[in-house]
Amino acid sequence: MEKLVIIPTYNERENIEKIIRKVFSLSGNFHLLIVDDGSPDGTGDIVNSLITEFPERLHVLFRKGKLGLGTAYITGFKWALANNYEYIFEMDADFSHNPEDLPRLYDACVNGADLVVGSRYTKNGKVVNWPFMRIFISKGGAFYTKLITWMPVNDPTAGFVCYNNKVLRSIPLDKVHFIGYAFQIEMKYRAWKLGFKIKEVPITFIDRKEGVSKMSKGIVKEAMYGVWKMRNFPTTE
Repeated sequence: MEKLVIIPTYNERENIEKIIRKVFSLSGNFHLLIVDDGSPDGTGDIVNSLITEFPERLHVLFRKGKLGLGTAYITGFKWALANNYEYIFEMDADFSHNPEDLPRLYDACVNGADLVVGSRYTKNGKVVNWPFMRIFISKGGAFYTKLITWMPVNDPTAGFVCYNNKVLRSIPLDKVHFIGYAFQIEMKYRAWKLGFKIKEVPITFIDRKEGVSKMSKGIVKEAMYGVWKMRNFPTTE
């Protein structure tokens, strides 16, 4: 099996069926793994109802409670590796990441990159419908991360990513420290320190139209302090 898109969910009933159908409408035989953190709004029930329609391509893992974005992806990564997927994607459920960009990330990964970032802040990347202050915080965080880590990635907190499975097999997933935005930075940092090639592909990021953002002050604080911490732990521990 080749391509798996991992989508973590918590209360995404407005978006989940639409995003599933959109991914499956693309050429390239993408598979989907939904990692649902016990959504009380019935997101998981909607996914379950679609499995009979897409029995070979749609998969779901249920977790008890809201355990964090990073741990959801780690759970998904382990499942993907156990099932021998070669290319593994991260993507949000709310259409802030355009599923139509998946083939571009895949092409970049096939053509020499080990980790491909759907980037808001590389040349021709864009952000739509975000208030000025959120753009300021996000861009400031990206600059701050580059300044502290020296990692050559313009959008280190990006959550639209394609991994070659050799990257995930090389990173000690049980040792990944962070669960919020710092998780996204840490995964890229670990890959970079291990010598893997990272490529940024420009995307247009559009703020969610339905559902509720999961952003919080705690997530931002974790990222700010986490950047300093990750400079001091070994990437292959």
